[in-house]
Amino acid sequence: MPAAPTRIRGSIQRLVSLAPSRVDHIPAFRIAVGLAIPLAVLLVTGRTEWAMFVGFGAFTGIYSKYEPTRMRFWRQSLAGAMLTVCVTLGATLAQLGESMSAAAESWTALFVGAVVAGLAATLVMVRGLKPGGAIFPLFAVAAVSSAPPAAPIWVAFLVAGSAAALCVGLGLLGHWAGERHPTADFRPGEETWTLAQMGAEFSRFTVAAAIAGMLGLASGLPFPYWAQIAAIALLSAPGRTAQVKRGLHRVLGTTLGIVTTAFLLSFPAEPWQLVVWVVILQFLAELYVMRNYAFALLFITPLALLMVQLAHPQPLGTMLQARVVETVIGAVVGIAVVVTAALWERRAAGRLDAA
Repeated sequence: MPAAPTRIRGSIQRLVSLAPSRVDHIPAFRIAVGLAIPLAVLLVTGRTEWAMFVGFGAFTGIYSKYEPTRMRFWRQSLAGAMLTVCVTLGATLAQLGESMSAAAESWTALFVGAVVAGLAATLVMVRGLKPGGAIFPLFAVAAVSSAPPAAPIWVAFLVAGSAAALCVGLGLLGHWAGERHPTADFRPGEETWTLAQMGAEFSRFTVAAAIAGMLGLASGLPFPYWAQIAAIALLSAPGRTAQVKRGLHRVLGTTLGIVTTAFLLSFPAEPWQLVVWVVILQFLAELYVMRNYAFALLFITPLALLMVQLAHPQPLGTMLQARVVETVIGAVVGIAVVVTAALWERRAAGRLDAA
């Protein structure tokens, strides 16, 4: 049998199959609760415009699944501080944008987001945080800065920090729920990194985010940071081949997730109904993200869009179209960065062998 059809069939099979479960429902429930409680407080107090502050702070709970309780506490504390700083920076850029032209505001947010992506990815790598990469820090800075100021900067800081602190506390309780599964792929963070490796990580993420953001801005679509997020999303996968595959999965999963989003938003919905959907989608995303990335995007995509819609409503058609096009732009840029880096390393190795 020819090798090519066999490889294609194997790739399709991996795309639609689910990896074995690792009691994923326990951390998924913990993470969903960490989002549900502060969102419920916003509903009661009539402050749903602060939903993005809460959402990005609550992403703290996603870090350090299945790790020992003490290590989870310290790593989630670091992740929570990082995300709180990113939300605060985004709120600061939103305030500064009120006194800038639209073009200056967009370019400032673009380059600040790119630098944040590089710094966050390097910090995550050095400190051994999981998940790797810089999706959540970049998303926090870019989404908050692109929306009109919803509150004073100190309010953004306190709201995001409170949500992060709640998730750290729930992470401690995860020990009693048996979250640390004995077969989890856990290794203490004993790796040491050279300045060259840290510089390479910073450069990869910064360059990918900057190029994708510029192309997204040139497209004229309203959310160029989605291209930035798509570009760096694949860079945290282990190995070049896995990174390229993740980029393709990102495009496919996001496109299917847009269908889910269109269905959910096709009915008139009150804020409390959006909150319920957001919490359910968060649970489902965490239930499947480690088992099949493309399938999890069926829930991740509407989760992100409903969160934005809850805090800062957008025209539905424009938002959905922009999500697909900018995801494609970002994935192409990310794959190009991966291929370019591989060719550069191969050429450098060749020169070394020749010497």
